[in-house]
Amino acid sequence: MKLKLEEIKSKLDEKNFNKLIKIGNPFLIDFIVKYVKLLNPDSIFVNSDTAEDLQYIRDKALADREEKKLALEGHTVHFDGINDQARDKKRTKFLIDENSELTSEYNTIDKKEGSEELDSLFKDIMRGRELIIGFYSLGPNNSVFSIPAVQLTDSSYVAHSENILYRPGYQEFIKSGQADRFFKFVHSEGKLENAVSVDVDKRRVYIDTQNEIVYSVNTQYGGNTIGLKKLAMRLGIKRASQEGWLTEHMFISGIHGPRDRVTYFMGAFPSMCGKTSTAMIPTETIIGDDIAYIRKVNGKIMAVNVEEGLFGIIKDINPEDDPIIWEVLHSPNETIFSNILVTEDLQTYWIGKPVDEPSKGINFAGQWWPGKKDESGNEITPSHKNARFTTNLRNLKNLDPNYNNPEGVPIGGIVYGGRDSDTNVPVLEAYDWTHGIVTIGASLESETTAATLGKTGVRTFNPMSNMDFLSVPMGRYLEMNIGFGQNLSNPPKIFGVNYFLKDDQGNYISSILDKRVWLKWMELRVHDEVGAIDIGTGYIPKYDDLQELFKQVLGKDYSLQEYELQFSLRVVQNLSKIERITGIYNKSESKIPPVLFDILEKQKRKLLEMQQQYGDCIKPEQFS
Repeated sequence: MKLKLEEIKSKLDEKNFNKLIKIGNPFLIDFIVKYVKLLNPDSIFVNSDTAEDLQYIRDKALADREEKKLALEGHTVHFDGINDQARDKKRTKFLIDENSELTSEYNTIDKKEGSEELDSLFKDIMRGRELIIGFYSLGPNNSVFSIPAVQLTDSSYVAHSENILYRPGYQEFIKSGQADRFFKFVHSEGKLENAVSVDVDKRRVYIDTQNEIVYSVNTQYGGNTIGLKKLAMRLGIKRASQEGWLTEHMFISGIHGPRDRVTYFMGAFPSMCGKTSTAMIPTETIIGDDIAYIRKVNGKIMAVNVEEGLFGIIKDINPEDDPIIWEVLHSPNETIFSNILVTEDLQTYWIGKPVDEPSKGINFAGQWWPGKKDESGNEITPSHKNARFTTNLRNLKNLDPNYNNPEGVPIGGIVYGGRDSDTNVPVLEAYDWTHGIVTIGASLESETTAATLGKTGVRTFNPMSNMDFLSVPMGRYLEMNIGFGQNLSNPPKIFGVNYFLKDDQGNYISSILDKRVWLKWMELRVHDEVGAIDIGTGYIPKYDDLQELFKQVLGKDYSLQEYELQFSLRVVQNLSKIERITGIYNKSESKIPPVLFDILEKQKRKLLEMQQQYGDCIKPEQFS
């Protein structure tokens, strides 16, 4: 192994050379040597997770001008290029060969062709630069859940971000000895001008699930470059499918019930559907907001947060709706802001921040002023709508004490939520695990908003809120989820929530805070401490229980009129949804489990029977 390292020793000083030798893993060394030869950096820095090494990367990010200091101690800002502000879905592809199970429904490229393209893009791309090698643990250290990962990057911003977002893994690699399975990430930001990537037409994000490697090049934006985040989800889903566990796009929160009880819930919501606000409710405790590994342990479903930090959208964060995050963003700590507006006195501003909009500043487009337009004549907002903040979970005052438990936490309930103006009630409990996976999780839709696509009400199909990140055929992914909760004596209850139901005039009929009540009701249902009403598609709360909870949780009255408006069964809309979902799965190239069609057909027949008896809109009292 030492002999192998000699091939790149000229790029390592003695201290960094010895850091690699200490790990003692020949598979790791082979990987590093291969890509060092291809990337050809002038020097290599090995992050061994010491305080000195972590500070070196913080300082380097400032020296490289990839980050700049802000007014509050520990706060910095990073700007991506104006054309490098989001995940590049078009150029994010799976490398496949003739043995691949992925169909044309997925964005793929022939492995030989893609590898040759990558080799040409990566060849000598780090000449004149320093390569940073970082080691991380996806999940708590010393845990059966966790997966070691190594990142090669020439971006000090990416390295700094991952040091905040993920648990240190250098010692984990030493402990694992000669283990040959670990996730691998290779990234270069490519040619820079003013410290941002400029060759975005050559931006590529390629994923090799067979060898568990992610490549990204000519980009800085975190979603394309922070490999351990959504890119690693594809690797995790693939590995989980082989080993019998789940990688899911879910938060984990502790919902606090009576008698100091804490019940852990997981939740999957598409973008702009309330996921972060649900995970971050101040009266509850958070374990994670984005990605979970889930296993069956001794007859229970247990889960861990893959991450140790937040890479959150900052748009509209305010002290009323997001008090804990607001406090973090206005307190001295280690936080990176990206693509916001910075004022002359180094203060921060973002879209939706409840202060007066500045008259000038610096943002991702350079000097900014109100009314500034881009080359296409479109007005440039003060911050990008996808502007972010990166901070460690330890900065949150409602962090759950079990956030780092290597055994994970037992899951009592799973919540799926989408943006839906006219169909689903605010909270619904499935009849059982399979019914919940099929009719709620696998049937998840979300309506687009004007802020995202300029047209409202277009329903986007997004099963388990994981559509963008699947690395196995849809049919197999559904089989994994359906089968996972079966043969358990007490699987988690599955719920659907909808915070966006509207009345006939287009007004929302739930308050932004009502989700706190729905969560408390779900927690009580997990422990069978309140009753429910069967409405043919699942169970809804009883009015008396909600009336009491609204008083307890929010200190406000809850009228029977509100209840009937929110929880009436909209039969026509529910039938239309079943037709849409069935049609989508019928067109899939993947082999969809027959049970999905059976359950949807059974629910359709039940709805038609109720429609004939009660009409198109059925009030809860008609079911009692």
